[in-house]
Amino acid sequence: MAADGVRENLTKIRARIAAAAHRAGRRIDEITLIGVSKTHPSEAIRAAYAAGLRDFGENRVQEWEAKRATLADLDAKWHLVGHLQSNKAARAAGLFHCVDSVDDFSLAQRLDRARGETGGTSKLRVLLEVRVAEEETKSGVNVGEVAPLAEKIAGLPLLQLSGLMCIPPFREEAEQARPYFRLLRELRDRLAGQFGWTLPVLSMGMSHDFEVAIEEGATEVRVGTALFGRRPAPQT
Repeated sequence: MAADGVRENLTKIRARIAAAAHRAGRRIDEITLIGVSKTHPSEAIRAAYAAGLRDFGENRVQEWEAKRATLADLDAKWHLVGHLQSNKAARAAGLFHCVDSVDDFSLAQRLDRARGETGGTSKLRVLLEVRVAEEETKSGVNVGEVAPLAEKIAGLPLLQLSGLMCIPPFREEAEQARPYFRLLRELRDRLAGQFGWTLPVLSMGMSHDFEVAIEEGATEVRVGTALFGRRPAPQT
């Protein structure tokens, strides 16, 4: 997609975010838009950055490794939003500002250890990915296991547990995703109350349902297709 198309799409998405925030009685600055650039070229990311976007999400460690050299001059925040395999945790800890898809304590330990091995003292922000529906194809920790996992991760010195993330089942009608978003918000609120934590981040909602997610309390929405267009067809 040409830069003008990305800019126009970003303007439309921001207007939709503003309208959803208004309906929910929320401020626009409470909501961060993450442009999910999976399979889209570096030029698309650069176009969105030029239009004012500062947060970007990638699904795969290796894909971001291939892009990052051409985007090193951008002062952006890079999120890993896809499932992270344990054997790529060390690389992810050095490549991303945020890992938004942690669902296992051993994975969290690897991230923590790798963060320490970089020699830095700043914490890596992480979110717990929650499986809000029984779908075998979805990653994430089961709802009933979130609290004990969160408590263990909170004890790791170089990780900052900041909230929860979910990917609900796809439904044609965005309104049908509302119960899953509400579940995640209520789970976050219970965790915060149980442990006395501040968990400011609820990452939920994508191109087809982010407005409903905002109405249910999303602080971050992950938008790919509505911003960058349909993903390029895989090479054969």
